Amino acid sequence: MNVQPIKQRFSIIGNAPTLDRAIEIAAQVAPTDLSVLITGESGSGKEVLPQIVHAYSARKHGPYIAVNCGAIPEGTIDSELFGHEKGSFTGAHEARKGYFEVANGGTIFLDEVGELPLTTQVRLLRVLETGEFIRVGSSKAQKTNVRVVAATNVNMLQAIQKGSFREDLYYRLNTVPISVPPLRDRQEDIQLLFRYFAQEAATKYKAPPLLLKEEAIVVLNGYRWPGNVRQLRNIVEQMSVIEQSREVDAKTLRQYLPDMSTALVPLATAAHGNGMDSINERELIFKFLFDMKNDLSALKEQVKAMRGGQSLPTGSAPTYREDYFLPPSAPTQGTVSIVPARSMDEDIDHTEVEESLSLEEKEKEMIRKALIKHRNKRKNAAQELGISERTLYRKIKEYDIP
Repeated sequence: MNVQPIKQRFSIIGNAPTLDRAIEIAAQVAPTDLSVLITGESGSGKEVLPQIVHAYSARKHGPYIAVNCGAIPEGTIDSELFGHEKGSFTGAHEARKGYFEVANGGTIFLDEVGELPLTTQVRLLRVLETGEFIRVGSSKAQKTNVRVVAATNVNMLQAIQKGSFREDLYYRLNTVPISVPPLRDRQEDIQLLFRYFAQEAATKYKAPPLLLKEEAIVVLNGYRWPGNVRQLRNIVEQMSVIEQSREVDAKTLRQYLPDMSTALVPLATAAHGNGMDSINERELIFKFLFDMKNDLSALKEQVKAMRGGQSLPTGSAPTYREDYFLPPSAPTQGTVSIVPARSMDEDIDHTEVEESLSLEEKEKEMIRKALIKHRNKRKNAAQELGISERTLYRKIKEYDIP
C-alpha cells in the first residue's frame, strides 16, 4: 500500500518502515468499525493516526471528537463523556450532552485512556459492547453509534496486573493494535524532522532556517529523545528564536538538550530500542526509590514478626539471610543470637522516616524544577515528568507547591 499520499495529506514527516507500517494499518482498518488502540511514548505523534482512521472511514462526514482523559478531573469525567441531567450534582444547573452523545455517527478519540478511573471504565465497556450509555443522574439508557479509537503511553498489561485498568476493557479496545515507534527508533527521520521544523520556524518568525553542522548531526542522532517528536520540535523552535547564528554546532545544540549525561546513548543501542520497553529515566529513579522505601517497610514488619516469634507468610517481605541480623561476633550456626529487637526496630523506624522525607523532598524538587522550566505550564511539566496532569495537580496540592 502506498502511504505517501496519506503522509502528504496529514503532514507526516519520515520514511521509517515502522512508521509506514503504523500508517498502513490505520488506513486498512479505517473502513471497518473495529476499535483501535494506539500505543506509543508521549510526544511520538499518536494523535495523527485517529485522524487517519476517521478520514478514511465511512464516518468521515460525521463528528470527530478528541478527548484527553488525563486532563479531565476524576469527579467530572463521567459527566464530560456521558453527559448529565439537571440537578444531578452541585453546579448542574441544566442538562448537558456528553461527548459520546455529541459524537453520534462519528469517531471519538480517547487519548491517555489508561488514566480513566475504574468506574468510568465500566461505563465505557458498556458503550463498546452494547452502544448504550446513561447520563449522570439519569436512569434511562440512550443509544449511540460511535467509533472508538484510544491511545495510551502506559504499559497496559502492567496496569492490568496492578488493578488500575480492567482486563476486559483492554481486550475490547485492543481489537486492532497500532504501535507508534519512538523517535530514537527512527534514526533516518531525525534530520528530516529537524529540517522540516527549522523551515516551519523560519517562515513563522521570518528568519533564515537553521542549518546543522556535521558535528551537530552526530549529537542529534545520538540523543535519546525522551520527549520524542514534540521535544525535537520545541528545541528547534527555541533555537530559531534565541540563536543569532543560523549554523548550529555541537556545542550550541547540547545547550538545548537536557540530561545529556543520561540521554545520550550509543547509536547501536538507540537503533535497537524496544519502544514502550525503553523506560524514561525519571520513571526508573522513582521506581527505585519507592521500591527501596517498600523494602524498608517490609524489613520492619519482618523484624517485628521475628521478635514476636511469628512465622512470616511467603512473599510478605524481602528475603534476607538470617545472619544479616546478627552482631559481628554472633555465631552463624547452632543457637542464633538476634540483635535486641528494640534497637533494630528503632533504627528501622528512624531510617524509614528519613527515607520517606528524602523521597518527598526529591519528588517536590523535581516538580518545582519542571514547573519553573515550563513557566508554570502544568501540561508541559507533566509531560516532562512522565505523569498525567491529574497526578501533577494532586502532587502540587499535596506538597502545597505555589
